[in-house]
Amino acid sequence: MYYERTIKDTIKNVSETFPVLLLTGPRQVGKTTILERMLEPGRKKVSLDSPTIRALAKSDPELFLQRYAPPVMIDEVQYAPELFPYIKMLVDERKKPGDFWLTGSQMFRMMKSVTETLAGRAGIIPMLGLTNSEINGNHFAPFEVDINQMMERIQRAKAMSVTDIFERIYKGSMPRLYEIENVNYETYFESYLDTYLSRDIRDLEQVANETAFMNFIKIVAARTASNVNYDALAQETGISAPTAKNWLSILVACGMVALIPPYSNNALKRVIKAPRMYFLDTGLCAHLMGWGSAAVLENSSMSGEFFETWVVSEIYKSYLNAGKRPPLYFYRDSNKKEIDVIIYQNGTVYPIEIKKGTAPKNAIKNFSVLAPIEKEPSEEDRFAGTAHLKTEIGTGAVVCLASDLLPIDKKNWYIPAWLI
Repeated sequence: MYYERTIKDTIKNVSETFPVLLLTGPRQVGKTTILERMLEPGRKKVSLDSPTIRALAKSDPELFLQRYAPPVMIDEVQYAPELFPYIKMLVDERKKPGDFWLTGSQMFRMMKSVTETLAGRAGIIPMLGLTNSEINGNHFAPFEVDINQMMERIQRAKAMSVTDIFERIYKGSMPRLYEIENVNYETYFESYLDTYLSRDIRDLEQVANETAFMNFIKIVAARTASNVNYDALAQETGISAPTAKNWLSILVACGMVALIPPYSNNALKRVIKAPRMYFLDTGLCAHLMGWGSAAVLENSSMSGEFFETWVVSEIYKSYLNAGKRPPLYFYRDSNKKEIDVIIYQNGTVYPIEIKKGTAPKNAIKNFSVLAPIEKEPSEEDRFAGTAHLKTEIGTGAVVCLASDLLPIDKKNWYIPAWLI
C-alpha cells in the first residue's frame, strides 16, 4: 500500500523553478518512491547503487550524462560527486527547469559539492518519514496555533486513543513498516542500522570507531527531548567533547536527529543557550533503547519524553513537507523554567507545552516568562544598544492526549496530539 505524500506539491514547485531538484533525507523515507511516482514520460531514471553504473559516472561523467541525458532522475547521486561540475555545465547550457532530479541520503558528504558547484541552480528539499496525518489519509498545512485552522482540521482528522498514539510512536515513521504487513520491527531496524553504518558512515574519516559510534547513537536516543550537553555525551561514550559534537552533527546532517535552538530576545535574561535534541523517528529511537512493545513504552519512565519527541517531530515534518524551514524554538532559563516549543513567525511567538495527559493542570504556568518581550524597550535599553523590537505573544497551546479541542482560558487551548 502506498501512502500519498504531502511533500509532493513542494517537489512539483521546485522542479518547475530550478533546473536541479535535490531530494535529501535519511534512507528508506520514500525519496525514490515518490519521484518514481511523479516521473513524466521521457524522463530517464538511473541509480548509482549499481556498481557498474557508478563506476561509469565516476570515471567518465561526461559519457554518463550523454547516456543519461536530461531530463533524468539520478538516485543516490552522492556516490559520484564527479558528476556535479558536468551537471552545472549542462544546466547553464540548457537553462530548463526540472532537468535533473537527484536524490541523496548522505548530506554530510554531498552538500559541500552541491553548494560549491550548483549554488543558485539547485532547489534542495529535505524529506523525512511519514507524518501521522499522511498515515491517516490527510494532507494538512504546517502546524500553527491557529484555532480556526484547528476547528477546520478536526472535521477531517482521525481521532486517536492513547493506545493508538503510543502504537504509532512505537512503530515510527518509516513507510515500509506501513506498506508491508507483518514486518518484524526488530529485524527491520537492525538491518536499517547496519545499512546506515556500512554504507553511510564507514568511509567517513570522522568516524574511526564504529562500535563507539553505535553506542553514541544509543546514548543520544536515551537523551531525546533534552538539552545538548557535549561533555556528558562524550563522557558516556568515552570520546572527547569535540568528537561528540562532530558525531552529533553527522546525525543531524543525515536527518536522524533535529536540534531545536533556544529562543532569544534582548528582553529575556538568563536564557540557556544549549540547543535541544530530538530523535526524528520514534520507532528507531524505541528500538535503540530496547523497548519491547508499545505498551511497555507507554508505561515506561521515558513515555513523556517519547510523546514530546513524537509531537515535535510531527510539527517539524509538517514544515519540511511544505518546503519551509521549521520556525521552532524552545525556552529554558537559569531558574529552570521551560517552554517546550515556541513557534516564532511574523513577529509573533506562540508558546506550546507538550504533556502526556488528557487535561494537564498548570501546563501554561511558564508562558508568563515571555511577558517582557511585549513591552516597549526602555530608555536604558536604547542607550545601551540592546533595545529589542516589540514582539507579540500569540495564542498558546498545550498539546496533549485530550479527546477534543478545548479552551483553557481566553488565550490558551488544549490541542489533541492527533490534530498535528
